[in-house]
Amino acid sequence: MHDAISAFHTVNLIAFVTLGVVAVLTWRRRRDRASVWAAAAFGSLAVLELLSLIPQHEENVGEKVVTRIEIAILVLFPYLLFRFTNAFRKPGLPLARALFGLTTVLLVWAFLIRRYPQAGETRSNAFEAFVLLFLFHWIVLTIASAWSLWRAGRAQPSVARRRMQLLAFAGATLAVALLLALPVSTSNSSWALGTQILGLAAVIAFLVGFAPPQLMRILWRTPETERFQAAMASLLTFAESQEEVARRVLEPAAQMVGARAATVRNAEGKVVGSWNVHAAGDADDTELVEVEAPGATLTVWTTPYAPFFGDEELALLRSLGAVTGLALDRVRLYQSEHESRLQLERANELKANFIALAAHELRTPMTTIHGFVTTLHHLGDRLDEQQRETVREALIQQTERMARLVEQLLDLSRRDAEAIDIVPERVDVRAQVEEIVRATAADPDSVDVVVPDGAVATVDRNVLDRVIGNLITNAFRYGQPPVTVRAERTDRHLRITVEDHGHGVPAEFVPDLFERFSRSEGSRAAAVGTGLGLSIARSYARAHGGDLVYEDADPEGACFRLILPATVGGS
Repeated sequence: MHDAISAFHTVNLIAFVTLGVVAVLTWRRRRDRASVWAAAAFGSLAVLELLSLIPQHEENVGEKVVTRIEIAILVLFPYLLFRFTNAFRKPGLPLARALFGLTTVLLVWAFLIRRYPQAGETRSNAFEAFVLLFLFHWIVLTIASAWSLWRAGRAQPSVARRRMQLLAFAGATLAVALLLALPVSTSNSSWALGTQILGLAAVIAFLVGFAPPQLMRILWRTPETERFQAAMASLLTFAESQEEVARRVLEPAAQMVGARAATVRNAEGKVVGSWNVHAAGDADDTELVEVEAPGATLTVWTTPYAPFFGDEELALLRSLGAVTGLALDRVRLYQSEHESRLQLERANELKANFIALAAHELRTPMTTIHGFVTTLHHLGDRLDEQQRETVREALIQQTERMARLVEQLLDLSRRDAEAIDIVPERVDVRAQVEEIVRATAADPDSVDVVVPDGAVATVDRNVLDRVIGNLITNAFRYGQPPVTVRAERTDRHLRITVEDHGHGVPAEFVPDLFERFSRSEGSRAAAVGTGLGLSIARSYARAHGGDLVYEDADPEGACFRLILPATVGGS
């Protein structure tokens, strides 16, 4: 039995020293607060085991000092362990002060005891009180540390959970071993052997929990590995949007590190997906971890324990972040290619529309002109004055139609070349609007001009003519009178509204209203218009730094609003 006890003592000595060395090396590698307290706690146990090799006799002064150092380490260890387990979240200030004070009292008391009684010697009341306070201090702190780790570990991924539970088991086992060691006498070998076995179980649990072997980590990590592989496989399949990529990766990424929430940002820093962020924002005990990779940034709201106990899971998260960046970049390239293809298709459609429109719009007046000219050539002498007047009016009408089309095409070329010249000048708004109405309205008497007398603005006169004239023409062509033209100036802008009382623009056509060559079904059926007027009008408004917008009139009709930046008044 004595040989077994000696063997277990030797094994415990080696194990505790190994644990201390591993803790110190971890501190040198991580240099964070938790590793500092871990190195202090487990390093002190290693020192305690090494000091146990020195014979203990109270008659020798040096050995007395060694004994008191050993007692001091025993007093400090549960406090250091408690600080390690609570390095991830701050305990309440009153509790921290009370524990520090209790530990300080025990340390001072340990060095004030003149002589520690040997086995079988009578113990004084003061020493018994010290032992009771020591036991209370050790058991309360150790069990509190174990419970804190066990409870927090339930929310962690597999590896971190098992590591924390092993550390909790080790702390509780060490407390039981200490309790069993107190009544041990030199003659009770079985009891002593039991304490050695418990001590060995505790140190092995400490060692495996603090630095588990790689094979054990791999076995424990099976659920997280499966999530990682599933997420990787989903990222390799085609996704049409970056939001879809984010949806595929967010929840698996969060579960890998026991996170409560997660977000994905693309290369431009835009959040393209989030999971459970609102709930995480209400929690105080969260650790924000950002994983940056080319093309993506994964942000997870995890527990403070994850960076220490789940460092390899965070490495998996970094790998997942890199693949996520590639997937987001692939979607960006696909969308860019898709957009380019749509633009090419749109350009091709515009070209086809232009050719068809030009052929149709030019053929009609050219055919008419050719017919009338032929008629004049062959029958000119036979026509009376009224017939000749009719031919002349028809020729003028068709040539004007051709001139308008050519002018629109020229406007279109100026717009594409960004060559629309803007020359602001001081304009009497009411007089200018009335002149436009007289020149363009089919029935000027049906137009109500609501513009304050004396309203003056510095704007480009040509822009007003082109835009307002087009809107009034359209109001009579597609809407119904009466037509109202209003002008007002607000926040250094001139706003001119043209409103009719027709049926308005169909809702399904509004998005394409200002597109070139776009015409509603009604205008197509009537073969009216080229689909260029509103597009050109808006281009003039925007060249002036303003805009042309549409809204439904109240109660019905179409309402177009021209908004131009303008220096109002005489300035």
